[in-house]
Amino acid sequence: MEKEICTISITNNSLGDNYTFYEDQKIKRIYDSNSQHQDITEWLTYDQISSQSKDKLVKNCPEELKEKIMIILNYP
Repeated sequence: MEKEICTISITNNSLGDNYTFYEDQKIKRIYDSNSQHQDITEWLTYDQISSQSKDKLVKNCPEELKEKIMIILNYP
């Protein structure tokens, strides 16, 4: 497994939604679809993430990592 860069939360309401970014540009998402289905894990590529979610990820990203995360997300 490649080195982890950071984990960014874009949680809304009480449902978790966390994205972990890795040096090899892999993205792991762990989220809750509802209170009965929690901690669902999926591996994503940048093109599987909505523009709205990308906006939230960049907004919540630590400033010192923002450029690196924007490159991984292919963010404008």
